[in-house]
Amino acid sequence: MKTYTTVGTSASAEFEEKRSVFIGHACHVSDVDEAMAFVKEKQAAYRDATHNVWAYYMKDGVVARYSDDGEPTGTAGMPTLDTIRKSGVDDTCVVVTRYFGGILLGAGGLVRAYSKAASLAVQAAGIVTYESFSELSVRLTYPDYQKIQNELPRFGAHIDGTDFTDSVLLRFAVKDEVADGAIKRFSELTAGRAVPHITGHRLDK
Repeated sequence: MKTYTTVGTSASAEFEEKRSVFIGHACHVSDVDEAMAFVKEKQAAYRDATHNVWAYYMKDGVVARYSDDGEPTGTAGMPTLDTIRKSGVDDTCVVVTRYFGGILLGAGGLVRAYSKAASLAVQAAGIVTYESFSELSVRLTYPDYQKIQNELPRFGAHIDGTDFTDSVLLRFAVKDEVADGAIKRFSELTAGRAVPHITGHRLDK
């Protein structure tokens, strides 16, 4: 996985359409249990609402589900799910709360309203893209550590830790595509005395 896009936090957004109030809520979820816990939380918080429509989209669409919660079939849950998908975010759950204002919106109006509420909620939560990083570790002499310090920013390194004892143990992470270059450069600068080795991978900003 080179990149991963999801929502950055949990957030809500509200608007009114022909006296009906729509409140979209979005959050990042890791699995179905987290998604349903978020749905139940909003259902409890807005138990007096006319509808609490929901949808979640996870694992690049392999896991996806929605509920119209009493709205006409295809006018609420599916548009909410489709909005999540089109936003480009993964592992995201959206609940759209509606307080009916007494004026019917029609099928098209409902689709537009639920889509808008879902979109506003995702935007409010913030879209964040993470990239794949290689985690590296290298043991250095103090003179070699001085040599490579200026190289770390060149590779966009994230410093994870530095242990100073009789030598220096440096732990850092760089984007996957520059990991080989960083390893080669460290080896060149230290005449092969300090060659970083990859200890793992992670997603990071």
